[in-house]
Amino acid sequence: MTTPSPADFAGQHITVAGLGVSGISAARALAGLGARVTVVDGGDSEKQQAAAHELEAEGITVRLGDGATLPAGTDLVVTSPGWKPDSPLFAAAAAAAVDVVGDVEIAWRLRGPDAAAWLGVTGTNGKTTTVRMLASILAAEGLHTTAVGNIGTPIIDVVLGQGKDGERPYDVLAVELSSYQLHWAPSLRAHSATVLNLAPDHLDWHGSMQAYAADKGRIYEGNTVACVYNVADKATEDLVREADVEEGCRAIGFTLGTPGPSQLGVVEGILVDRAFVENRQQQAQELAEVSDIAPGSGTPAPHNIANALAAAALARAFGVRPAAVRDGLRAFHPEAHRIQHIADLDGVTYIDDSKATNTHAAEASLAAYEHIVWIAGGLAKGATFDELVQKSAARLRGVVLIGADRALIREALARHAPDVPVVDLDRTDTGAMPEAVREATRLAEPGDTVLLAPACASMDMFVNYNKRGEAFADAVGELTVRDH
Repeated sequence: MTTPSPADFAGQHITVAGLGVSGISAARALAGLGARVTVVDGGDSEKQQAAAHELEAEGITVRLGDGATLPAGTDLVVTSPGWKPDSPLFAAAAAAAVDVVGDVEIAWRLRGPDAAAWLGVTGTNGKTTTVRMLASILAAEGLHTTAVGNIGTPIIDVVLGQGKDGERPYDVLAVELSSYQLHWAPSLRAHSATVLNLAPDHLDWHGSMQAYAADKGRIYEGNTVACVYNVADKATEDLVREADVEEGCRAIGFTLGTPGPSQLGVVEGILVDRAFVENRQQQAQELAEVSDIAPGSGTPAPHNIANALAAAALARAFGVRPAAVRDGLRAFHPEAHRIQHIADLDGVTYIDDSKATNTHAAEASLAAYEHIVWIAGGLAKGATFDELVQKSAARLRGVVLIGADRALIREALARHAPDVPVVDLDRTDTGAMPEAVREATRLAEPGDTVLLAPACASMDMFVNYNKRGEAFADAVGELTVRDH
């Protein structure tokens, strides 16, 4: 298709669905290009009203609550990621033969002729960590880069801001993409991309695991250099096989074991590359030591080693030198609430992995420690817990349950780990966390890890997973004050 230019949006009537960060960014960007923009949102809270007033002062029309219908004369709908495909607004757009796309699609269409390459990252878990590792590695090579997309920085703002005010244009972008964003980005064609892993998630949005996987797999469509997959997760390799890529694009695997040809892996504590070397049948290039991954935070969890390998593979696909992989991993520091070490008290380690909001993430977190007192529970989002408990039962010293759907985990524990002590806290207020930490401490023995890896969303008790993790850290801090 012909690449649109910013001028193509001038005079168009564009409806933006959603008044969140990406919706506001898209509305302002499109209005700045001369489009007539109407923002619609089914909510009508004080926060939304305040945002509406700001946009209206800039000449953008906003319709809240019952007004969130398709305006007559709409030429294009640009949706925020969270709006479900079966929303009435989109049914109305289909009936009027109006295309629906996302902010990522608009950003892709607005790239200039010398635009920065996109290195794409998606997966059920590990996206943000991997994309930040990738950006750190690219920066260590001396490239002008940034992490954008689902990570929180609206990609439209970055694309339209390229080279403005004398700033050096970006050489390459590390782009985190959710399944929602990929669903609405039909013409995206990355330089190289990875699907880190696949496990059931957001099925209420996608409708089925098959539809969820298909949307994740869109990240491989049209790749020009490399499709990076997880050797331990065959579903990711299947998505590569199904993708329609550019001639010469290669399938590159990453593994925690010894890599085969066209793979990156681990040999005796060394990250090695057998993909981007002259003779991959007989040669391997050392990239970094496992201890270079977030140095100072202890032995990295297996899934973070996998994340580092995926980031290294994308960077190597872009031509980054081995030394930059090492230096970038050394410079990277994980964000809070992602297997974050909080304290060591009386021989017990306290770890905050509040970001483990689904069973797949919790399984990876539990696999990182030998003896665990597990704090779990919250909103299950339709998840089941039997497989998680079965795989983790041998590691559990005890379990403390909190949150609205804790009974689902309790029942799985009764079936698959009946001998593990369980404390069921019958409360969903934020004050439950200090009690949960005290009970976990009572169950723990020296050498154990008290692990907050809820396997559930947080909104039944907390505003978000960040607040849940902060409550855990504060509760551990109270132990420190009380006992020491």
